[in-house]
Amino acid sequence: MRLFRKFELPHLKPNNGFSYLNIQQNSVITLKASGMSSRNYNTLVSSDWLAANLDTVIPLDCSWHMPGTNRNPHKEYLNTRIRGARFFGIDEIKDRNSNLPHMLPSPEDFAKAVGNLGISETDHIIAYDSIGVFSAPRAYWTFKVFGHEKVSVLDGGLPRWLAEKREIENGPVTIMPKNYPIPLLNYALVRNYEDMIENIKRGPTTESHYEQVIDARPESRFYGTDKEPRPGLPSGHMPYSISIPFDAVIDSSTKTLRNEESLRELFESKNVKLSQPIVLSCGSGITASILYFSLERIGAQKIAVYDGSWTEYAEKAGSPIIGKN
Repeated sequence: MRLFRKFELPHLKPNNGFSYLNIQQNSVITLKASGMSSRNYNTLVSSDWLAANLDTVIPLDCSWHMPGTNRNPHKEYLNTRIRGARFFGIDEIKDRNSNLPHMLPSPEDFAKAVGNLGISETDHIIAYDSIGVFSAPRAYWTFKVFGHEKVSVLDGGLPRWLAEKREIENGPVTIMPKNYPIPLLNYALVRNYEDMIENIKRGPTTESHYEQVIDARPESRFYGTDKEPRPGLPSGHMPYSISIPFDAVIDSSTKTLRNEESLRELFESKNVKLSQPIVLSCGSGITASILYFSLERIGAQKIAVYDGSWTEYAEKAGSPIIGKN
């Protein structure tokens, strides 16, 4: 007989839509303290691989666009998508009790939304987006947070798929819903505002158990020389944080992820210690997930995303900000 116990999430407060979860001890989806899950498949797949395996996986269009771009990702999905793809609305599958953009949904809401997409907990998901490698890693991270191990990202996304004249479709979609069980939440992959403030108070000393913070926003916003895209939000950065803009991990000519050797050189050039805990932040948790995915690819094991990111941090009165503009 298996035992169950009550467990309070230390990094997700009840006002974020989370309270208590039942965690089954000795379960195959027991939470891992390191924050990294085991896998026996490639988390980054090529268009060749997807074309050869299209009938055995579920492509998932996870496109999202910055405010002010006047683009509607769902309409674009209906116009052009990979055959068999479903649409994962990052701005719809979220915590609706929060005024912050696309915060993680509750486990119950995640299960309902994913089940309505005709996805089961055993399906292999291939996340992609309409830019290349941009918002798909956010969906990848979300699935990992909720214990769905079989998830990968399509390298180069829809642009590469279209450039290679791969199989596409358009029009309305009819989906047979599935029953997706309410998952457990891997809190080791998530940080909140209180975690970030406590981390700053500890500071990067050898005895402090400090978590390195990497900011994926453009350097101009990090250093406070340019404004944030969200009105009224100051630019600047958290004390001790490191600037690695998200596009630094992308090959600008192919819109694909840089190779692992190049990624490792990039992070090490910024004095990031891959063996030590790392937290990723950005404007609202989207591009931070690109760095999360990149770090996972090169073997970093203690990595998490600050879900509220700069939008939450900078709007809080009293948040210490360097280079505030």
